[in-house]
Amino acid sequence: MKKVLFGLLAIVLMGGLLFIACEKQAEEPEIEEAIPVKELSGKSVAILIAEGFHDGETLEPKAFLEEHGAEVIILGPAVGEVKAYNSDQVVNIEKAVDEADVEEFDALILPGGKGPAVLREHEAAVAFAKAFFESGKPVAAICHGPQVLITAGVVEGRSMTGTSQIAEELKEAGAEYLDEPVVVDGNLITSRTPDDLPKFNEAILNALKNNEEQ
Repeated sequence: MKKVLFGLLAIVLMGGLLFIACEKQAEEPEIEEAIPVKELSGKSVAILIAEGFHDGETLEPKAFLEEHGAEVIILGPAVGEVKAYNSDQVVNIEKAVDEADVEEFDALILPGGKGPAVLREHEAAVAFAKAFFESGKPVAAICHGPQVLITAGVVEGRSMTGTSQIAEELKEAGAEYLDEPVVVDGNLITSRTPDDLPKFNEAILNALKNNEEQ
C-alpha cells in the first residue's frame, strides 16, 4: 500500500513540476533576432559597360557591392544583352545610358576589356561619365576603363593607374600614372588588372561610406 501511495505522490509531483516548467516557458517573451543593417543599404551604383566588357571586372564589383546592401544597375549604349570579350558570359544592360541621370546613383564603375573602346565612341556614355565625375561622386575605373575618362577630358592633373597598355595614353592626357594596385585621388578610384579587384572593391566601399558621413 505504501508503495502505491509513494508512486501516486511521485506522479503528482512530476506533473506539478512539468506544469510549472511549461508555465515558465510560456511566460518568457520571444526574442526576435536583429537583422543586421548592411552599410550600403539605400545606395545605388551604376556600372557602365558595352559589348566586349571584362566579365570579372564587371561582375565581381557588382556581387561585392550587392553583398554589402547596394543596388547595382547595369548601364550601356542600349538595353539588351552584351557579351564579354574574355568568356561566354552575357550580361543584360538594364538601362540605356542616354536615359540615365547622374542624380539616380551614388557611384559609377567603368570596367575594362574592349567595352571602353566602344563607350568612348558613344557620345551619351562619354557625357554621362564626364557629368558623373564633375558631380564629385565616386568614379571607379579599372584596366581599360580609364579610357572613357580620357575621352571625357577629366584626367588632367590626376594621379591614377590602369593597365600598362594605356599608361602612355594617360600620361599624354595629363595624368600622373602610378603602377599601383589601387590609386585614390579625390573622387577618382583606379586599378590596373583583375588581380587588383579586392583592393578596388574595398576602395569603392570606403568611398561610398565616406560620402555618406560627409
